[in-house]
Amino acid sequence: MGIFCGKSKERARRVKYERKSKETEIEIHILNIDGSGKSKISTSIGFLDHMLTLFAYHGFFDIEITAKGDTHVDNHHLNEDIGLALGEAFKKALEDCRGITRTAFAEVPMDMASAKVLVDLSNRAAFKFEGHAAGLHDEEGYSLSYAKDFLESFAKKLCMNLHIEMKGEGDMHHFLEAVFKALAIALDKATARDARRTGEVPSSKGIL
Repeated sequence: MGIFCGKSKERARRVKYERKSKETEIEIHILNIDGSGKSKISTSIGFLDHMLTLFAYHGFFDIEITAKGDTHVDNHHLNEDIGLALGEAFKKALEDCRGITRTAFAEVPMDMASAKVLVDLSNRAAFKFEGHAAGLHDEEGYSLSYAKDFLESFAKKLCMNLHIEMKGEGDMHHFLEAVFKALAIALDKATARDARRTGEVPSSKGIL
């Protein structure tokens, strides 16, 4: 589902997406890659809401999501499925990636912690995560493991290379805030239109 304007470099990169299963219901009411950072996030997982709000703001993506699922069991299914849905929405919005920069990286500090994120919108899924944080769980039980599951699901559905490296000292909140901010900045750069591409697919092969 989406709103597209042909294959020109100025087409609207704006979509809606729904994902429903026996365990979860996720509706992305809007994803606008060329937005202003506005968001309305309600996933039933408070910590993830906070991270996605940061992601939208620092990536200049307009995102509105509502989600619910079997959180009475745990956050696993809903957390992972939100990553899958958001990755699929980005992929639909980008179509064949004509005219984009494709690769980018960003590094962000958060007090004594830092995160470096590298992305390649290569149409090949790969996920690498290095570093660890203190075993902090919030009141809902959100953890670093949940964050890794979300990020890996997002990368796989978007079919991108996503490499993340965390360094320094801090708790889970500090590390993950740096990760989501760096991901937003890197993905904003990678999805940016490059006038020198003149609408071409960003690959020497002519196809991703």
